[in-house]
Amino acid sequence: MIRRGFLALAAALFACGAWAQEGSDILVIEVAGKASGTVEIELLPEVAPQHVARIKQLAEAGAYDGVAFHRVIDGFMAQTGDVQFGTRDAIGGGRAGMGGSDLPNLPAEFSDIPFDRGVVGMARSQDPNSANSQFFIMFDEGYFLNGQYTVFGRVISGMDVVDQIQRGRGQSGSVADPDFMETVRLKGG
Repeated sequence: MIRRGFLALAAALFACGAWAQEGSDILVIEVAGKASGTVEIELLPEVAPQHVARIKQLAEAGAYDGVAFHRVIDGFMAQTGDVQFGTRDAIGGGRAGMGGSDLPNLPAEFSDIPFDRGVVGMARSQDPNSANSQFFIMFDEGYFLNGQYTVFGRVISGMDVVDQIQRGRGQSGSVADPDFMETVRLKGG
């Protein structure tokens, strides 16, 4: 009787999607190029709900597939996510990092989470409410970013892969032969 009740409850939870949500806050990035491997990012919807929703939306649509790590600064961060100008087809045009998606920009969701190694933040222009699709992963701490950029996740697996991403030149961090996010999906999706 108890077992039948448990199975009925399990079936109901599965049917309404409650169990499907368990892995949905883990973003899985397959990196290709000179760096190669899997990076898993725990998304933080309780910290930045609108930013997490955007990342999920773009990942589920396949918009991040084939997008370059276009700006990579040693000792600082690796930036990616330009779905407009950062794709394999567009990367040679010199505009990587200048685009976003065709969705509206997001309002800032600043928190007190510090920019430690492995923290993932949303890139933006000078306007705090201009984040769209680009994001960055911290190689090292960057506390000067605290309270100025939205934190939406943290690397929970594959930081060794992040460390292998090709570094760019000079202060701009522009990468001549970039590594790419081959695929970006939600775990279990």
